Amino acid sequence: PVLAGMNGSAIENFSCVIYNIFLMNCTWQAGRDAPADTQYFLYWQKSGEDNQMECELYIRDENRRNTGCIFQNVSIGIEKAYFLVNGSSKDSLIQFYDEYIDLY
Repeated sequence: PVLAGMNGSAIENFSCVIYNIFLMNCTWQAGRDAPADTQYFLYWQKSGEDNQMECELYIRDENRRNTGCIFQNVSIGIEKAYFLVNGSSKDSLIQFYDEYIDLY
């Protein structure tokens, strides 16, 4: 599939870790070629549910760019979860990143 948006603008090195059963911490790095004003937004969805939840508590870098998220009160089953990170910039379209991850 052809991704809309500038090459190199999607996030990289996405990962999520679950702590203490209920806390999930997801982190990523800004795309190498993303414009300086790019801001990223994370959504996730448990399989079998149709509501996407946006991150409530973003982690920001020194440029005030979102580079992570802490989710609280996460209930983890043995299902896959869908994660989507999209971005916006005044200068150009930003590619999105998505992945299905097994949570356990």
